[in-house]
Amino acid sequence: MYERKDAFYRRAKREGYRSRAAYKLEELQREHRLLRKGDRVADLGCWPGGWMQVAVEAVGPAGRVVGIDLDETEPLPNENALALRGDLAEVGVYARILDALGGPADVVLCDAAPKLTGVRATDRAREEALLEALEALAPKLLRVGGTFVAKLLEAPEAQAFVARLRPRFGAVRITKSKATRKGSSEKYLIARDFLGA
Repeated sequence: MYERKDAFYRRAKREGYRSRAAYKLEELQREHRLLRKGDRVADLGCWPGGWMQVAVEAVGPAGRVVGIDLDETEPLPNENALALRGDLAEVGVYARILDALGGPADVVLCDAAPKLTGVRATDRAREEALLEALEALAPKLLRVGGTFVAKLLEAPEAQAFVARLRPRFGAVRITKSKATRKGSSEKYLIARDFLGA
């Protein structure tokens, strides 16, 4: 049964994280060492900012974290973090992100999911549109050798997305987080060693 205020939700509130999703990135970081001190990080679909909080801790004061979302994200207190408002599919949005980062990203993160309606055809179309936006945007943001992490929902569109990305990276794997809600089909793509646009 779906329980919004589960143990991870309550823990996030207690520990000052903006969402339970923070623990997903913490776990991915612990197991896969995605973020390093001094990294530049782009967080696509960053609202409410839980992943940005974890990323800022991981990269330290020498790093830079820039998030973007359709919704207004409350600013983080860290000087090296900035949340922009914008659409991932907007023409030229990558230039805004690169400018705010001060150069290409070492890591591009995306925990975004489309707003679901319950209408299967509509939801699949929205998921496909999001994946297409990510596929266009991530290569423009990443440095050669960089890492791309994205949430995937169980769907043929996601499988096709992974198949198209695979040749552009040195290593690609799919993993699941323990902090994911019970019954959820979400998984995470970890694509390392970007080979270039």
